[in-house]
Amino acid sequence: MENSTSITVETTVNAPVEKVWEFWNNPDHITKWSFASPDWHTPYSENDLKVGGKFKSTMAAKDGSMSFDFGGTYTTVDQNKKIEYTMEDGRTVSIVFDALSEQTRITETFDAESTNPIEMQRVGWQAILDNFKSYTEES
Repeated sequence: MENSTSITVETTVNAPVEKVWEFWNNPDHITKWSFASPDWHTPYSENDLKVGGKFKSTMAAKDGSMSFDFGGTYTTVDQNKKIEYTMEDGRTVSIVFDALSEQTRITETFDAESTNPIEMQRVGWQAILDNFKSYTEES
């Protein structure tokens, strides 16, 4: 792949890793946090969490003006520790879950795409991660 730029975002969630893992991977939870701004939502999610398994979430503007599917295939699933997947366009993502007693640090590294500026991609993925942190801590 010609674009080898990686972007890393991270957060520390005030919750034990077992809860973080459940909220990250369960479609009932994914639909409640997987979007970058309040005017978007995720009305649909499916997740077959195993090596070779696929996932898909539909992200949509709340006003109905646009939507897209975000999905991929898992290449690594190490429960409560690490997930890696390949997106449908061939880019890869790695998510590491570090258990820190009653907190969990999530470090997500992904291949940048060539359409949008790097900083815009980093901000978007960080916003989703921040949504996840808020949702998990408040639930």
